[in-house]
Amino acid sequence: MNKENTHLTIVTTADGSKTIHNAIVGENYHSKHGALQESRHVFLKSGLQHFLDKNPSGEVSVLEVGFGTGLNFLLTADYCSEQNIKLRYTGIEAYPLTPDMIAETGYENFVAPATWENFISDYPAALAAPSQLLENIELEIAVTQLTNFSSGKTFDVIYFDAFAAIHQPEMWTDEAIAHTFKFLKPGGVFVTYAITGNLKRSIKALGLKVEKAPGAPGKREMLRAVASVQ
Repeated sequence: MNKENTHLTIVTTADGSKTIHNAIVGENYHSKHGALQESRHVFLKSGLQHFLDKNPSGEVSVLEVGFGTGLNFLLTADYCSEQNIKLRYTGIEAYPLTPDMIAETGYENFVAPATWENFISDYPAALAAPSQLLENIELEIAVTQLTNFSSGKTFDVIYFDAFAAIHQPEMWTDEAIAHTFKFLKPGGVFVTYAITGNLKRSIKALGLKVEKAPGAPGKREMLRAVASVQ
């Protein structure tokens, strides 16, 4: 392992899928109760599929805050490929993992071979510019802090997958949340594994409808917010 990654270790979660523990932050990239089932439940089912159920379309755009291992992207890309939905996906990641580190996660076991192979081969390119991984799948990873992120694009769905507020409080401030919502389309959906009083108040103050949804294993509830249609 590269010396600069000695603070990162592969760990196995309760559902058998792997994640990465960041010793500097003091937290895993995914839930210890199950990386795969958390990603599927919170982001794919409660975020993307919830949006598409209410807004059937042949294309969708997703912004992820905290790209990390790429698991949320892989499951999203695989689903969109199966459903023949054009996907434009942008991840924000200030400290991108190396391809070798991502390859150790074993996530090739959970998606189609073409999804995994194109992701691993094109991941370095996606860190520099939008990359066409598959015919209908575009990936771009912005290597920047959330508050420095800027884009002329807006998105149908936002996955907010930052480390927990106890470990990374700057990601959950009113300012950071308000900045994130600048990129959500009217009628768009925001999802995160977290649900706190402060987060609910921040989002309600921005004029969005806050919904409690059943959480992934290990959490009773999660938060979903829907932007009003203008």
